[in-house]
Amino acid sequence: MAITLPGTHDSNYYNDSTTFGQYQFLTLEEVVKTFLATYVGVGKICENIRANDVYFHATRALQEFSYDTLRSVKSQEITVPSTLQMILPRDFVNQVKIAYSDSSGVKHILYPSRGITSNPVDVTEDETTNSGYSFTNNALNTDNSSTTWENYKAATPNENLQDDYNDDDYKSMTDERYGIDPQHAQINGSYYIDYTNGKIHFSSSLSGKTLVLDYLSDGMSVEDSGGVPSGSAIIHKFAEEAMYKHIAYGCLSAMKDTPAGLLATLKKERFAETRKAKLRLSNVKIEELAQIMRGGYKWIKRS
Repeated sequence: MAITLPGTHDSNYYNDSTTFGQYQFLTLEEVVKTFLATYVGVGKICENIRANDVYFHATRALQEFSYDTLRSVKSQEITVPSTLQMILPRDFVNQVKIAYSDSSGVKHILYPSRGITSNPVDVTEDETTNSGYSFTNNALNTDNSSTTWENYKAATPNENLQDDYNDDDYKSMTDERYGIDPQHAQINGSYYIDYTNGKIHFSSSLSGKTLVLDYLSDGMSVEDSGGVPSGSAIIHKFAEEAMYKHIAYGCLSAMKDTPAGLLATLKKERFAETRKAKLRLSNVKIEELAQIMRGGYKWIKRS
């Protein structure tokens, strides 16, 4: 006897790749509609809340969940061009890691060039003025080009990294690398994120290599034709109840007449449901924990 899964009906699910795995998610629109039907109305917790307020606090809740609970991590793969620059993804919030993929598909982690370089603004100088700077309509003139970055891009890989790893003095010495700065003790290359201009700059050794950027999104990148967040943004079902508590607390905390006791109760419920969602989404299995624990106890055979 054939078994039909709920909501799939025959081969509809398996013949439409856009629906694969979607049963585990709810859309933001579904969450808002359910909240309006369950929490808003005469005699309910949110008696006089407008739909626009619910939608606002729902989007804020989704953003907060995406940072810590849902961990909306996305990946983007590019080949580093000769300009050694990559434009940040449109929904980029923060990087998780950047690595290059070698011919075997193995990732090699890149480290940020903290303290090595930056992308400063080039201020236009004018010796004919008292200040020594050039102005247009009382505004200081600047140039998008950066001598610092041009020099960094033109440098050799060893110069980019201030590369102690390949330094001849280090090669001839044994057990004398203790305390070496990790960003110098590797030959994978380095990068710097220019948040102001929305670009990632890479060292010259990475030109032509395939990079994978893992980054954190806020879950709100899906937009409608008007350019505003769409109700099709998704939330995992494990976080559904926590979403409702976040929305309820957000809506009522913005109202001046809400009793302090009710707010305190909602705040506790929000914390409890968020914690429960994190535990469920951590997806830790008993078998995996056992494997990790067994790995901590090893007999080392000595000859």
